[in-house]
Formats: sequence, C-alpha cells, structure tokens
Amino acid sequence: MEKTTLNVKGMSCGHCVKAVEGSVGKLEGVQSVKVDLESGKVTVDYNPDKVSVEQLKETIDDQGYDVE
Repeated sequence: MEKTTLNVKGMSCGHCVKAVEGSVGKLEGVQSVKVDLESGKVTVDYNPDKVSVEQLKETIDDQGYDVE
C-alpha cells in the first residue's frame, strides 16, 4: 500500500467530503480516503498496482473539484 495526499480546491461542506470520499473510496485498490476540509487535503491509502494517482485526481475532478 502507498499513501498520497492531494491538495483539492472547492470543497466547503460535509456534502463535499461525502462526494469525494464516496467516489474515491469506490475505486478498486483504494483502502481508505480521508478528507480534511479545513486544509483542503485528501489523503488516500491505495494499491498502486490497481489504481494510479492520476485516476484518483480524475475521480475528484469528476466530482467538480480542482486537484493541484
């Protein structure tokens, strides 16, 4: 397992947290997702053999948030 932390802009409420955690958490290979609303950071534990950081970013982007 690997861990990555992404900076995400546009998250402002509990719904945002649920949208990101729910969509990223459904990806194959993702073990856990933690959104820190205050800092705008999303920390993901994942299996790099099953999912890439690029796929994580695309999934968050698809929810309407900007990933740096």
